[in-house]
Amino acid sequence: MTETLEIVTFRLKPNAAGDFVARNGVVTDWLARQPGFLSRHLGEREDGSWVDVVRWQSLEQAQAAAQRIMAEIGDCEAMRAIEPASVAMSHAEVALSR
Repeated sequence: MTETLEIVTFRLKPNAAGDFVARNGVVTDWLARQPGFLSRHLGEREDGSWVDVVRWQSLEQAQAAAQRIMAEIGDCEAMRAIEPASVAMSHAEVALSR
């Protein structure tokens, strides 16, 4: 298996930033229960957009979780705060990890 980074960028709906990080516990807990999950890093850019980087044991495990997440927790407060049209997801094989 080749470790994989899942990189998701997005913007929040107006007035949704207030407690967005605190509301992400549901998402982090869900991710932690998924096969192949290794870590999650969530950050806000200077322009107000967000980056969510999740490290997985394999691309297949990342894709499997991505197929289930909306059906299982898509209605949680953290997910509802995201502007759907702004979401972009990509994957990259880990070439170096320290």
